[in-house]
Order: sequence, then structure tokens, then C-alpha cells
Amino acid sequence: MKRREQGFSLLELLLALTLGLVLSLGVSQVAISARTTHASQQAAMLLQDDARFALGKLIQDIRLAGMLGCLDTALIEGAPLAFERPISWSATGASVSLTLVSAEVGEDGGKPDWTVLSDCTSSAHAYAGTPPPAAPGQIRFAIRQLTYTFEAGQLKVSTPAAPAKTVLVDNVQAFEISFGVAAKPDSTHVVRYDPGPVDASLIRSVRILLTLQDPAGLVKAQTWRVVAALRNRLG
Repeated sequence: MKRREQGFSLLELLLALTLGLVLSLGVSQVAISARTTHASQQAAMLLQDDARFALGKLIQDIRLAGMLGCLDTALIEGAPLAFERPISWSATGASVSLTLVSAEVGEDGGKPDWTVLSDCTSSAHAYAGTPPPAAPGQIRFAIRQLTYTFEAGQLKVSTPAAPAKTVLVDNVQAFEISFGVAAKPDSTHVVRYDPGPVDASLIRSVRILLTLQDPAGLVKAQTWRVVAALRNRLG
């Protein structure tokens, strides 16, 4: 009498194959989900890094706007017209620009647009181009005019010495500025925010709205709102 052969039936084989396929699909879905989550987190981090870089630079330059040395602007001989209005702006269609004039911090800012030599007591002189050597007792202040421009989905920066606009941040969906103004010249208290104040000497702070979008669409557009106060009150 022959022994009955042992093995899997067709039904058992089909069940095993089906179970294996289900398990494989589950593992694949977990891997795909993990990869998608990682890609989304990386995209969000890139947006945050870009915003931190751009807003950090803007805030620093806004705070220094109007810092043109150690004496009042009226005492600086040869001062250009830009010194009289160290913060200005314009909006043309979809383009928005903010221009700031201030002393350069550090030594890595490149060629200055002007140089102020001052004894910080009674005299100061502004020079365009290469200034004469500082005399004993004089301090040298490198002055730059920076223009931040939002256009065609990019935030750019330029100077008179380097008029070609350098891109700071790409994928900008929105860039809005408004100005905190005081009620009178001798006040530092902001009474309202105005996108186009008539009297620039009343500006005490700048409010910025920056929205960045992920070109791959992995995360939603993110918006940051910051306010930078002018340390050198205009007036």
C-alpha cells in the first residue's frame, strides 16, 4: 500500500501567496509613507532656513538704518541726499522694494558706497569712492545703501556699487512691508502701521510679511511676520 504523498493543496498555496502579497504591500506602504514624511520635513526645514536667513539680514539692516556715524547727519559735510532719507520704499505692480542706508557692520560687506570720517566731537565728512587716510583722532564709518527687491517670486538685494541684483531667497509667494509711525517727531511710540507713510521721519519700525512656498508642493506655503524697530530714530 502506497503512502499518501504530503504537500500543499492549491487552495493553501493561493492563500499563502495572497497573505505574502498583503504583507509586502503593507511594508511597501510603510516605507513610502516614511519617505514622504521625511521629504516633507526636509522641505519644511528648507523653507524655515531660507526665512531665517532672509529675515535675519533684513532685521539687522532695518535696525541700523540711519546709523551714519557718531554725529548728526546735519553735521556731516558732503553728505549725499541718501543720508537725508535712510529708509525708503517703492511698489510698482507686483514689485516691492525697500532701501536702507546705514553703517556697515563688520569688515565683510564689500566696497562701501560712502565713507564717513569723523572725530565724533565736532566734524565729519562723507566721501564717495576712496576716502583719504583717517587723520589722528578720526574714526572711519563705511556706509552702504542696500535695496531689497521682491519680484518674480524672488527676494533680491543690490547696492549702488553692485547694482546687479543678487538673489537672497527663491520661491517667495508674498512679501509685504508696512511702517510703524509715531504721532509726532519727538515720540518713539508707534500709533499705527502704514504701507506708505507721507513723513518718513515718523517711521519707528518696519513690519514684514514673508510667505515662502515649496516648489515641489510637499508642504503648504509658510508665512512669517516680524517687526524690526529702528535703533536710530529718524527725525
